[in-house]
Amino acid sequence: MSNALWVERNAAAVANTYGRYPIALVRGEGCRVWDADGKEYLDLVAGIAVNNLGHCHPKVVAALRAQAGELIHCSNLYHIPQQIELAEWLCGHCFADRAFFCNSGAEANEAAIKLARKASRERHGEGRGEIVTALMSFHGRTLGTIAATGQEKVRAGFDPLMPGFRYVPFGDLTALEAAITPATCAVMLEPVQAEGGIIVPPAGYLQAVRELCDRRGLLLIFDEVQTGIGRTGTLFAHEQEGVTPDIMSLAKGLAGGPPIGCMLATAEVMQHFQPGSHASTFGGNPLLAATALAALKTLTEDGILEHGRAMGAYFRAQLEELAASVPGVLGVRGRGLLLGLELASEGAGIVQQAMARGLLINCTVGTVLRFVPPLVISREEIDRAVALLRELLTAAGGH
Repeated sequence: MSNALWVERNAAAVANTYGRYPIALVRGEGCRVWDADGKEYLDLVAGIAVNNLGHCHPKVVAALRAQAGELIHCSNLYHIPQQIELAEWLCGHCFADRAFFCNSGAEANEAAIKLARKASRERHGEGRGEIVTALMSFHGRTLGTIAATGQEKVRAGFDPLMPGFRYVPFGDLTALEAAITPATCAVMLEPVQAEGGIIVPPAGYLQAVRELCDRRGLLLIFDEVQTGIGRTGTLFAHEQEGVTPDIMSLAKGLAGGPPIGCMLATAEVMQHFQPGSHASTFGGNPLLAATALAALKTLTEDGILEHGRAMGAYFRAQLEELAASVPGVLGVRGRGLLLGLELASEGAGIVQQAMARGLLINCTVGTVLRFVPPLVISREEIDRAVALLRELLTAAGGH
């Protein structure tokens, strides 16, 4: 089957909810993927920050295969050893005491929103359920999480939206404090805005938000769906700010490829979830929990987290050199291997040209090329990508 035939079959059978490129990826290994025509690509999209260990990492594949031969799924009506072990590992490596498992980042954020509202109601009574989020944030595609998302283009067409959200500029503490009312129960932020253009907050901002939440009796939620699991150079992005939330959402790279989400919280907050409060049929099933635990151990015990941190610094340095010497490139944003190259003009054409030359990249907010490669990427692969980008951007001349 060729790319063209897969594209034709997709058009006839699959909902048209994605602006898909005209290739069908059929195989992956490390930082490389191959399409149905046999063409090889260097993949700096990595499933949008999902394949943090690279495509088909042997330990991820082995964990999937081993668990699939024993028990794939059972109901959360019963205790699941693999889920318990995964929860213990996660809580042992962060601020949290309890974990709730689901299937995606949007679901993890839904759980976070529900928990914050329920905890506030039981602590303070009715009428205190609003959550302040940031403009240009992205928290998911469900009705609840698009209401939380501070981008009109994501919310457009789905009225009436779920009420109870206020949006403020990211990084503006004065605006955040002004948005808090007697109805506010929580503040929900990404430590780095990924879909919003790879925006890093001002130094000290997240610490100040933590202090504000403590002072006003509010819960602090960090959406680490894209920034977590080593993406920014530490296991969780908030570690670099010296601040901890009350609630955190995870997904994307959590299992090194397979789908799993998680909402973590302190015991004090999570006690407000009791049987019947929330649930997920597939959440934390044996197959995905076992795979996620293997992926996390591989990330932290095989030197991949440290390697990713080093490659993030190297990649950024190469991009900064490019930005300083190529017209039409305005600068570099991000942390670790969550990096953005800001252009003076639209970046969609560069994405298309790069794909034609065997490099997969992504563009967000129209003018920011986003790079979220596997954390196992090598210097040689970074050099290859930057050399091609320099060639394409120089030829574009900033137009």
